[in-house]
Formats: sequence, structure tokens, C-alpha cells
Amino acid sequence: MRSALPGLLLLLALPAGAQIYKYLDANGNPVFSSHPRERGRGKVELPPPSIVIPPPRPPEAARHGEQSGKIDYSRLELTGIADGESLRANDGSFAVEVAIGPGLRPGHSLRLLLDGQPYGQPGYATRLELVNVERGEHSLAVEVLAGEDALQRSAALRFTVQRVHRRR
Repeated sequence: MRSALPGLLLLLALPAGAQIYKYLDANGNPVFSSHPRERGRGKVELPPPSIVIPPPRPPEAARHGEQSGKIDYSRLELTGIADGESLRANDGSFAVEVAIGPGLRPGHSLRLLLDGQPYGQPGYATRLELVNVERGEHSLAVEVLAGEDALQRSAALRFTVQRVHRRR
């Protein structure tokens, strides 16, 4: 039975290498088939498949150093908002950018800290959205995480959110 399994798998893979033909049906719509037609037949030439080679893994010592927090980012700061700034955000929504250098390493993620508390889910994007932030004074920082462990934190910025208050 074991000797038949590779042969069976090879037979299943044969249709994947079959030729593809294109023709137009009676209404002029393109149709793709594995069987040629006499009228309007034409072979479809497919480009070769793309091969993606993952980057080499760093040596074990370097991976251990990153996870233990021994490697620091030379630049980690929030931009798009100035320290002490007043923001006019009627719905309490605005975005900030994270300037990080060198780029975010594999296995690391970014998370905002609003008033010292985690805000949102960790992610890889350097443009981060805040939604429905209450009016008043706040602090905002960003931290780099390796899994659940905080590796590095930016300086906190203080800002004030100004929202329109409607009387009913």
C-alpha cells in the first residue's frame, strides 16, 4: 500500500499541469476549458509560478537577544501630534504615526498606550487610529512588543482633545 501512495499522488497532480484553452461562447463571453474547441480556440500561456524564498533566520543568539530586550530601536516616537498640542476632533477620532528605526523586526509588534493603558490590539502598522477618545487631557505613547513582553517604550506625549458639546 505504501508503494502505491506516491503513484496515486502523482496521478492526482497531473491535471494541474494540463493545458488551458480559451474560446468565446455563442454570446461572445470568454470561456476557459481544459479541452480545445475547433472554433476560436487558443492556448492560454501562463507565466511561470512565483517562488517566494523567506529571509534567512537570524542566528539563535540574535533571536534570543531580541526577545530578551537587549536590542533597542534607535528611534521610537510618535509623530503627527506635538507634545502639548490641542486637537480638534469632534468625534474623538484621529491618527498618529510611529517613527521607528530601524524598521520593525520580525516577531515584534506595536501597541499604543493611552493614559498609560494599552489601547487597541498590537499590530505592525505604523499609522495607528484612535477612535472616540474622550475630551480632555491625555497622554499617548507607543511600545514595541515581542509576544506579550514590552521591549521598549517611547516618551509619552501630552495632548488635549477638544470635542463639540451639544446641548439638548
